[in-house]
Order: sequence, then structure tokens, then C-alpha cells
Amino acid sequence: MAFIAAGTLQSHTGRPRDGTEQGGRVQIHVGNLDRAVTEAELRQAFEPFGEVSAVRLVTDRYSGVSRGFGFIDMPDRDQAEAAMESLNLKEFAGRTLDLSESHGGGKRGKKPFGGARRGGSGGKKKGGGRTGGFRR
Repeated sequence: MAFIAAGTLQSHTGRPRDGTEQGGRVQIHVGNLDRAVTEAELRQAFEPFGEVSAVRLVTDRYSGVSRGFGFIDMPDRDQAEAAMESLNLKEFAGRTLDLSESHGGGKRGKKPFGGARRGGSGGKKKGGGRTGGFRR
């Protein structure tokens, strides 16, 4: 079992809940992007502040067109915070950037125990009607 420093909140995955990953990596949510912006252009905007380990633009799964937001991974918290302070609410490719620290989420998957199955009568004819209850 790993030692957890006093005052450090951890999620069910064992990662700190302050938005960092192991080693201080910070994931930045970049919103309000022009749909024509490329990953290379976004990387160039963030690299003056420090190392950028990953850039991901979120695209529509059917059309492949950008959905207007993405994520930047930076391994150093101080550099990431400097980038967010400098670029948040600044114009980029004709749009005002909306930056915030991403606090996980990851890929959405199926809910455990089939969370989508709700409601329904279970297939039996119960209640109501003139017979006043269960009908065989």
C-alpha cells in the first residue's frame, strides 16, 4: 500500500484529485476553438511556455470535423499555469480561448451493472383496469 501525504485527496483510481497526474502532469481543457485550428497550431501556441507532451482535438465521430475544443498535456505544473494565465481569454485564430484545468473524466464507458436499463413494467400485466389487479 502506498503512503499518502496528509491533506492529499485521492480519487478512486489512486491519483491526486487536484488535476495532476503522476509526476505533476497537467491536462488543460481548451475551449472555444475555431474548427479549422490544427493540433500543430495549438501546440505552437503553448510551446513558448514549456514542454507540451500531447495535444488532442476532439472531433465528431461521424464527420471527423473538430468539435471546437481539445486538450493540452504539459508535464510541468508551473509551465502549465503560466500558459493558462497568459492565453486564457486571449484571441486565437479569431476566437477567444477558454482555458481551464481538466480534472479527469477520461473516456466515457459503459456504466457498471448496465446502468442504462431503467423503468418498464417487467413484462407482466399488472394493476389498473376493471379486474382490479393482477390478471392471469
